[in-house]
Amino acid sequence: MLDELLSEAELLGVFVTEFPFKTKRLKALYTDGVITFNSSADFVEYEKLCALSEELGHHYTSAGNILDQSDIRKRKQELRARQWGYQRLIPLSSIVQAYGTGAKCRYEIADFLGVTEEFLQAAIDRYSEKYGVFTTMDNYIIFFEPLRVIEVLT
Repeated sequence: MLDELLSEAELLGVFVTEFPFKTKRLKALYTDGVITFNSSADFVEYEKLCALSEELGHHYTSAGNILDQSDIRKRKQELRARQWGYQRLIPLSSIVQAYGTGAKCRYEIADFLGVTEEFLQAAIDRYSEKYGVFTTMDNYIIFFEPLRVIEVLT
């Protein structure tokens, strides 16, 4: 999936590079068609994928410098970029698919999806904010807390 997102960035004309940031806290940054990964941060592939999806989300949804998160408009842009990343890497259908393979706990689902547990939890939290306790998709009910999927037989 990482290669797929890197290819998507390339097709969009978004240049992806690495540079040592002064802080390890910031994993990646998008600005003016460039995604820069913090080479000072220790990444595992799952973390890099999650960061890339969010930074591509900024390419699609953000405008201007939004680093100062004390401004509510900038926080909303940050949320939109994260939501784009959640939708891209963890659509509801993939949660159903993970359950279909026997993945039940967050660790197993995150591993199946190739994302971090933290990213999965943030996506679940966002879906819960959007849909409430559960939502339906095709013949499935997806509960968010605790996370589980039930097939509805018709």
